[in-house]
Amino acid sequence: MQEATFLILTALAAEPSHGYGIVRAVETLSAGDVVLRPGTLYGALDRLAGQELIVVDREEAVDGRLRRYYRLTDSGITALSAQAERLRRHADAAESRLRHLRPAFGVA
Repeated sequence: MQEATFLILTALAAEPSHGYGIVRAVETLSAGDVVLRPGTLYGALDRLAGQELIVVDREEAVDGRLRRYYRLTDSGITALSAQAERLRRHADAAESRLRHLRPAFGVA
């Protein structure tokens, strides 16, 4: 799973959200490292909906424009949980290996 996809699913784990809300949440979650452009976001949302990881929760008209809110499906929750565990294992492995380097290189 790509980082942007992981962050989009993570953003939607808190609550259903619309596109701009997802963009802001991803930027916050990534401490500004990931900034989604509209084309990237909506392409990812279409793909995630096609994979049945998200669905449209509701639609609202705001200032004459349709605002679509997305939420995770049960499959999306399962996929996000599995990916979080996978990333945790990888981070733990990296930390374990780095602990062995720290004494040799005087790194705290």
